[in-house]
Amino acid sequence: MKREICLLAVPVFLLGAVASICAQNLPSRPSPTPPSDILGPQLIAWSQMQKPEPVPQPLPPPDKPVQQPAPTTNQQPAPPAKSQVQPRPPAAQTFTGTVVKDAGRYILKVSGTTVYQLDDQDKAKQYEGKQVKIEGTLDANGNSLHITSIELLS
Repeated sequence: MKREICLLAVPVFLLGAVASICAQNLPSRPSPTPPSDILGPQLIAWSQMQKPEPVPQPLPPPDKPVQQPAPTTNQQPAPPAKSQVQPRPPAAQTFTGTVVKDAGRYILKVSGTTVYQLDDQDKAKQYEGKQVKIEGTLDANGNSLHITSIELLS
């Protein structure tokens, strides 16, 4: 009889053990939707549902008029027009030095190392070897001088 009880007790024990294991909550695969206390995915979904709006500009001071922006459309913006403003000519400057002839051309020698080629050779010719004051503009390279006026220094 003892043996029969042991043989009967083993299957009952195994059945009880299997039932208790199945009754426990085993970890399952994570849910594709995160818990409600995590805001990241919800914010992304919410932001994708919103319509983009431009950021409002701060109000100008009361003493300046308000300019209304042009209404926006879905058309491509026009390419910017080329500037109609002409570049300003270089500002006239005053140079003093000696007019000398170098390699068949008249130049203005301002210092031992600074010289400028003169564009108007006829005007410069009459001042060869003399101290002069020249008003003019330099070219883009800064080595040729366009004479506006030339006068003898006393």
